[in-house]
Amino acid sequence: MKILIIGCGRVGAGLATTLVPRGHSVTIVDKDPLAFEKLGDHFKGQTIPGIGFDREVLLKAGIERTDGVAAVTVSDEANVVASRIARDIFHVPKVVARLYDIRQAEIYRRLGIQTIAPTGWGISRIADLLLYSPLDPVFTLGSGEVELIEVDIPQLLIGKSDRDIMVAGEIHVVSVTRANKTFLPTLGTVFREGDRLHLAVLTTSGNRLKELLGY
Repeated sequence: MKILIIGCGRVGAGLATTLVPRGHSVTIVDKDPLAFEKLGDHFKGQTIPGIGFDREVLLKAGIERTDGVAAVTVSDEANVVASRIARDIFHVPKVVARLYDIRQAEIYRRLGIQTIAPTGWGISRIADLLLYSPLDPVFTLGSGEVELIEVDIPQLLIGKSDRDIMVAGEIHVVSVTRANKTFLPTLGTVFREGDRLHLAVLTTSGNRLKELLGY
């Protein structure tokens, strides 16, 4: 995959040096050329000095051919602007913005921008969001410990109940949308084809949820 990282601080540099050995093509942008020293002498990705939301800089970084963008500078405003440009103008499939002020998370969520908080989110978790997860969180709670995930009912769960997917303290069915109406399930609610679920999930239980869904 082609990944563009905006911001070469601790998180940006750590993410870049995590992804390159996995075979991904990584480009990292930072306004301070000296920031690239954090990548080390053996970094095989591309580095571009410049403002992370400048159109010409983004074009030079190959954003038109990018599969995922992570905006992880120290500025919430810069991260959100860069993310909106990536999503709305260049239609990048996966966009994640680092957010320091978690009180603003709901505003950015309504804009369609997936956010991560600086605490409770490791570099490996950001990589998972960019590369692997077929489960896109629609909201995060606290400092990212719990996610609200929206997912279409998989074939293997049709005819089964919420008991087959609930794990005490880890995974809970919050609501079910069926025939354009949303309701709160009772214990034993049977899933039907076409159902859409909202699940509250510990971020540490993501792999377990994927197993239960057959991903």
